[in-house]
Amino acid sequence: MSPFVRLALEAGPLAVFFVVNSNAGIMAGTATFMVATTLALALSWKLERRIPVMPVVGCFFVLLFGGLTLWLHDELFIKVKPTVVNLLFAVTLFVGLALKRNLLKTALGAVLELDEAGWRILTVRWAWFFLLLAGLNEVVWRNFDTDAWVNFKVFGILPLTLVFSALQTPVILKHQLAKAEDGEPAPAKAPEA
Repeated sequence: MSPFVRLALEAGPLAVFFVVNSNAGIMAGTATFMVATTLALALSWKLERRIPVMPVVGCFFVLLFGGLTLWLHDELFIKVKPTVVNLLFAVTLFVGLALKRNLLKTALGAVLELDEAGWRILTVRWAWFFLLLAGLNEVVWRNFDTDAWVNFKVFGILPLTLVFSALQTPVILKHQLAKAEDGEPAPAKAPEA
């Protein structure tokens, strides 16, 4: 799948959420966000015949917190969803590191081939970034109105994530494993003395 299509599948539900919230309010926005997220996941499956872990987890929490929002008619649930999801990702990555299991490598190892130092650096950085996003979400939903929070969710979290991802390129390039002639990763070189 091209990066453009992947971005459209990830950002499309947010765009739908933003537009519907602007025109019909948070409850309608939440309902359409749930539908759009589920459709994006289904399209991802149709195009690739696999679904990465992060979108599945994201969809689960959109449906859970969106469902609670609609059922209880309380926008608090959809507002705390980003906090809960980002804290879950951060804690999962930190616990994985503590247990000597690199869960980021497990999730992205089919896409990136890095040495262990590179995976560790990326894991620590992403864990801290997820904590930052959780904290920012808490500040915004507690101190601003719903429309400001929706704007932050669409025009704050997504661009911050894209910029943060791009800033990881030097680490990826530095720690990328060389490919052998048969296309398999070449064995890691021993450190020079």
